[in-house]
Amino acid sequence: MRASVGDRLHVHGNHVGERDRIGEILEVRGTDGGPPFLVQFEDGHTRLVFPGPDAVVEPGGPAVATPGGSQ
Repeated sequence: MRASVGDRLHVHGNHVGERDRIGEILEVRGTDGGPPFLVQFEDGHTRLVFPGPDAVVEPGGPAVATPGGSQ
């Protein structure tokens, strides 16, 4: 598994009723883009993560300009 800063880590819930967790990768601490990753999840918590088989890295998109904002 390889990632870059700004990508998203999507951890699928593996029990009935367990929600998926999605977070932004803030740091890649492994070699060549590998784990561990420092991830800030949607609930605001930041954790060092060694992703398992229930996780996927989703590419981060370009920053989206807000209407009326400077570009």
